[in-house]
Amino acid sequence: MATKRLPMRQVRQILRLKFQGLPHRQIARACGVSSSTVSDYLQRAAAAGLSWPLPAQLDDTALEAKLFKAPAPPSSPRPAPDVAWVHRELRRPGVTLQLLWHEYLEEHPDGYRYTQFCERYRRFRRKLSPSMRQVHRAGHKIFVDYSGKRLSVVDRHSGDARPVELFVGVLGASSYVYAEATVGQGLASWIGSHVRMLEYFGGCAEILVPDNLKSGVTRACRYEPTVNRTYAEMAEHYGAAVIPTRAGKPRDKAKVESSVLLAQRWILAVLRNRTFFSLAELNGAIRERLEIINDKPMQQLGASRRELYERLDRPLLQPLPSSAYEMAEWLRCTVNIDYHVQVDGNWYSVPYQLVHQQVEARFTDRTVELYFKGNRVGGHRRLVGKGKHVTCSEHMPASHRAHARWTPSRLIGWAERTGPATARVVAQIMTTFPHPEQGYRSCLGIMRLSKRYGPERLEAASERAESLGSCRYGTIKNILSSGLDRQPAQPQQAPTVPVHENIRGANYYAESSSC
Repeated sequence: MATKRLPMRQVRQILRLKFQGLPHRQIARACGVSSSTVSDYLQRAAAAGLSWPLPAQLDDTALEAKLFKAPAPPSSPRPAPDVAWVHRELRRPGVTLQLLWHEYLEEHPDGYRYTQFCERYRRFRRKLSPSMRQVHRAGHKIFVDYSGKRLSVVDRHSGDARPVELFVGVLGASSYVYAEATVGQGLASWIGSHVRMLEYFGGCAEILVPDNLKSGVTRACRYEPTVNRTYAEMAEHYGAAVIPTRAGKPRDKAKVESSVLLAQRWILAVLRNRTFFSLAELNGAIRERLEIINDKPMQQLGASRRELYERLDRPLLQPLPSSAYEMAEWLRCTVNIDYHVQVDGNWYSVPYQLVHQQVEARFTDRTVELYFKGNRVGGHRRLVGKGKHVTCSEHMPASHRAHARWTPSRLIGWAERTGPATARVVAQIMTTFPHPEQGYRSCLGIMRLSKRYGPERLEAASERAESLGSCRYGTIKNILSSGLDRQPAQPQQAPTVPVHENIRGANYYAESSSC
């Protein structure tokens, strides 16, 4: 068949030259067309019973009608395939048009051939909305997005209206819809909505298809988008992969776009005149509308979303894990010189060998985990408040670990075993500083003197330091190094008052008080 209809003037020239006896190739060169086109038009003319010269009353319109006469309809109409059923069945894994055509012929042996079967289905598909034209496999994809339009929650006391976002998710094969209101589009809201959506669906698809919003995609790229670390971890928890849509390609997410429009018309518009005083109250009303939407039959497919969900998606969704995903954030941080990293205003220890290295902190509401090059190097209970420290003893150098084992009560207990004077000196050192830990170093120094000089000499030196009123490590060390601890203690004499004419003496004050 000719791919392009020629002007009837050119067709008349082909017929004239043919009946003049010219071969097809010369006719083709003379008319500026291909040899196959010449053959096609001559065959049509023979089938229409035309010869040269043409009848005078045969104008161009009549000539074209004879050459391109429509085939006569069959005498007995063949049973038409159920194209809506064909569209639904194609969403099942492994189902093809050829398989469905064979099943159609088994039921209707006198039915259409494969070409006409496919053509009738294509005509039906062209009438569908863009999202329905795409054939999505059951259990394969979940499309997610936020609605551009929002509802509001009113504060009972102030009366101020706070706008809230509408999250929408939809299963690709059945168009089964989920929606909920959230306080914003932040990471916590984004992840929480996914967790609740998957619980509503009762399983997870193989692929999550988000738009390129920051909570889901940290760097948009047509070929290698960077998915948010927390979002990717959540998808891995449920056994799914995240494949964002291409930026500026709305057809990639036509399914969710139509579902967002559906939610705007059948949720936002219906609830527009109602006042809600809490997010929970609003989500309760949204859940009621969802049941209505999913139970309503779709005109073009002849079934409701819930029926298609139970038939197509539900059996092929991956089962949910035993526990829901716990929201966790990731933070890249540098290990400080004291082998601690700062996470949300508090400090957590890592092995001291990682000082000045880059580590990644994964923190939830309850825990903080630390990773170095993909290996977990530490875990702590998350601290409440700000400015606090938590340190694991195994993260410390040996010298710090030995120091950390000592407490005020343990140091005083050691001193009491040495002697009462040593115990009093240690206790005095502890009370000298604003914080007991500030006196640890002096007490540990005294302990080391005991190893060098023995407990008996240390006790004697402590007695002498106490008598001097100088309970310090330096004083005790000087006493021991100079051997003063081995000398008898000198009795303390009362201070004498020198005799001088300007000094009145005690009697003067006694006489003055008697007056």
